[in-house]
Amino acid sequence: MIFGNSGSGKSTLANRLAAASGLAHLDLDVIAWLPGVPPRRRPLDDSAADLTAFMDAWPAWVIEGCYADLLALAAQRCTRLIFLNPGVEACVANATRRPFEPHKYATREAQDANLEVLIAWIRDYETRADAMSLAAHRRLFDGFTGDKIELGPPG
Repeated sequence: MIFGNSGSGKSTLANRLAAASGLAHLDLDVIAWLPGVPPRRRPLDDSAADLTAFMDAWPAWVIEGCYADLLALAAQRCTRLIFLNPGVEACVANATRRPFEPHKYATREAQDANLEVLIAWIRDYETRADAMSLAAHRRLFDGFTGDKIELGPPG
């Protein structure tokens, strides 16, 4: 299971691990949101049901996302936890050069139109108190008793 701020490298690492090890891959973004604008979270029970169905269907998986409420459910079956915490500025830099994500946006233009909002959201990571905040991620990481690693900024 891989988690961290938006732009921390979760998708890149998850895609590499899935390809190298033949793992099923789930990006929690695809089960966490209702379609439409403005974006709104799906009811947690609905997302949790989809997450459980995914884990039931695949014996070996990599799940990635920033939703500590959903990640806590997956952590019960997780064999390794990876917390990507490279720092806010690294996340902003990564977000500005992210490739097109067709599973999240209809067009590259739609993705790019959301960039300013995404960068503001990334910058609030350390001060927010929601399920996608540094505080929630720290609690998840600290409370996990299995194999875990935190990858922080270089230096």
